[in-house]
Amino acid sequence: MRWLDPGATAPWAAFSIEGVEAALEETPRREIRVRVAADAEVEALWPRLGRIGRIAVVFAGFRDGRGFSLGQMLRERGFAGELVASGELIPDHAPMLARCGFDAVDPPLGASQQDWTRALESFSAAYQPAADGAVTVWAQREAARKTAEAQKLAAELNAKYRDASAKEIVRAAVARFPGRIAVLSSFGTEAAVGLHIVAGVDRDTPVLFLDTDRHFVPTLEYRDRLTQHLGLSDLRVLEPKNAAEADPRGDLWRTDPDACCSLRKVAPLAEVAPQFDALITGRKRFHGGSRLRLPVFEAVGAQIRVNPLANWSAEAIEAHFEAYDLPRHPLTQGGYRSVGCWPCTQPSSDEENIRAGRWKGLEKSECGIHMPSRWAAEQARRAS
Repeated sequence: MRWLDPGATAPWAAFSIEGVEAALEETPRREIRVRVAADAEVEALWPRLGRIGRIAVVFAGFRDGRGFSLGQMLRERGFAGELVASGELIPDHAPMLARCGFDAVDPPLGASQQDWTRALESFSAAYQPAADGAVTVWAQREAARKTAEAQKLAAELNAKYRDASAKEIVRAAVARFPGRIAVLSSFGTEAAVGLHIVAGVDRDTPVLFLDTDRHFVPTLEYRDRLTQHLGLSDLRVLEPKNAAEADPRGDLWRTDPDACCSLRKVAPLAEVAPQFDALITGRKRFHGGSRLRLPVFEAVGAQIRVNPLANWSAEAIEAHFEAYDLPRHPLTQGGYRSVGCWPCTQPSSDEENIRAGRWKGLEKSECGIHMPSRWAAEQARRAS
């Protein structure tokens, strides 16, 4: 939560609720001060929230909790501007202000930032949902229970199918999770093999494609051509939300590739992931890195990831292409052995690891969609 220097803030422009519309006509992004009173008709703000850049909620007294309620309501109604708490505030208010969606505090004169910071960090768990989106203790416990169940199930399925053929693995997964399983595919250089096997079991299985808006044009063309060739009936394109706001210059990949992957891959997949109990991937152990010990079935949180090609070799992939005359990704002719987004993909030689062209020169080797529980820690480690 941002701290505004006590006494250094310019006087707030104060308006009655009735005067908000007139103020906005003068300056479309006017700073609005809302006094929380028992008779305040705050409903007049709802249709105007998109035009207000900043709202200061003034607390009339440190025992008056109506400011928290108004802050929560503003966020629930879609207010996306800066929300500032002002008035009679004490450090004990800090955690609740953060939970209710306040971005900054305009503190009383003489307030200690150290006391506010200490208070803000005093709580490590939330028992009720709020505007900050913090996961509640109860949700954490439920997630832990589901994760344990998924780990147990993955171990059982591995014991049964670790040596099965890819088609047997896919058939078992589709039968085990009817209506709750999908394929996750980037339509890269080897994607045709896995998708061909899935199509041979059930062409109606949803195929999820993360459209990062940074794919090579040939990848998009290949996606459509391969989908038609295999008769896949349920291609679902997932796009990032608020990309223009989070990456206004379109060069986040250059300054913070981890953040770019989070925005364009991790977040869109996380939004739809609860719809599926299992996702089929095309990962293989010979890709190296974190995939060297890849199991056929693994638990990723409460979800099962199915890796039917985990123990396939490069030679087996090539043989499948040849045996079934599968279409090749156009960029393979240019030396691209693994294809992702164009800013972070380069050709690689046969002497290198197949994924050597991905994020070349960086420590990074994964986008994060296959390790969501470790992603935040991995980002923090690389940023330090």
